[in-house]
Amino acid sequence: MGTQKPRILPWLISQLDMGQMEGVAWVDEKHTRFRIPWKHRLRQDTQQEDFRIFQAWAEVSGAYNPEKDRPDPPTWKRNFRSALNRKEVLRVADDRSKDPLDPHKIYEFVTPGVKDFLDLDTSPDTNDRGSASDTQEDILEELLGDMVLAPIPDGGALGLPVAAEQAPQLSLNPSADIFSLCPNVAPSENPLKQLLVPEDEWEFELTAFYRGRQAFQQTLFCPGGLRLVGSEAADRTLPGQPVMLPDPEVLLTDRVAVRYVRHVLSSLGGGLTLWRAGCQLWARRLGHCHTFWAVGEELLPDSIHGPDGEVPKDVGGVVFDLEPFIKGLIAFIRGSTCSPRYTLWFCFGQPWPQDKPWIKKLVMVKVVPTCLRVLLDMARVGGASSLETVDLHISNSQPLSLTSDQYMAYLQDLVEDMDFQVAGEA
Repeated sequence: MGTQKPRILPWLISQLDMGQMEGVAWVDEKHTRFRIPWKHRLRQDTQQEDFRIFQAWAEVSGAYNPEKDRPDPPTWKRNFRSALNRKEVLRVADDRSKDPLDPHKIYEFVTPGVKDFLDLDTSPDTNDRGSASDTQEDILEELLGDMVLAPIPDGGALGLPVAAEQAPQLSLNPSADIFSLCPNVAPSENPLKQLLVPEDEWEFELTAFYRGRQAFQQTLFCPGGLRLVGSEAADRTLPGQPVMLPDPEVLLTDRVAVRYVRHVLSSLGGGLTLWRAGCQLWARRLGHCHTFWAVGEELLPDSIHGPDGEVPKDVGGVVFDLEPFIKGLIAFIRGSTCSPRYTLWFCFGQPWPQDKPWIKKLVMVKVVPTCLRVLLDMARVGGASSLETVDLHISNSQPLSLTSDQYMAYLQDLVEDMDFQVAGEA
């Protein structure tokens, strides 16, 4: 018979009582609160000792054998947090993981005296069935952990590294609440990273409306960004893939409207450019046509509150930030009634449609990053026992199937790394 795996709480209490690991200690005389070092591995001052408690649990639980397994601190940390999050008798009393000098978390037993009876519970932690929110937080933290955010020279924004060619395909093991990776894929690899990281792989769905009537729709990959132009004579030496808006005559019967739409298109000049730099989308106009923008619903722009801003001329301006979107997804999964918005609307040559219906405007263009639509669709079905297999529209990748718990945890990991990068630059 195999050796039964230990329970994490009796094991952890014994480590706290021995006091042999730096930073792992009781913080009150009644031994109801304790601290765990929680340093992000991207910090320059990270040392092996910072992950000692996570490695120790990985070894004693059988998840890591130092004689034959490759060290994997991100997975050790994720599994440790997952095991604690499943315990209803524990809660995080104080999260100081962003503290620049002493990053740590304070845990607290919510039921007085419960720790005195933990040694009577000998069933293995690996068979625990965690709540959705617990496991969601675990795996999402892993996604952001593998993303290295770095400055981009030209945009001044954050940059993300190019991901591996293959995204790991996950499948739910029917006998346990764990996910299995395909062979030859590192356990710490984040599958959503393949969707969000490669800047050149972002796919955009473009839809143009003339007086509210759809005049154009195209879905395309745009390495280096895209550039909306009004004529074939536009300068092709400018940055961004040129996308020409069609002549309105084939669509509109009102001759006056046709003339004015053509005037707007001719005023685009070098065009309106849109490109991704790290976690943000940037835009600038290269012609005389003033352009207002807003992040609205996919079916209609946000005409109630007015525009979010005007696209600046000849200099870049941020029109979308990925971090609030990811945080909005997490809130939506947790029960928020509002889903995060991801659709960019541009109004060309006229004020934003705040006082009149948007269908009266001459030229409106909708831009949808398709990967963000997929993320929201996955969140919407997250209440099911598992997510359907979703084609993430990633070149050279396999379809990805995640449980709602896994999906939530990978999102949390994204946010943690984004927060860490911002704190490091402040």
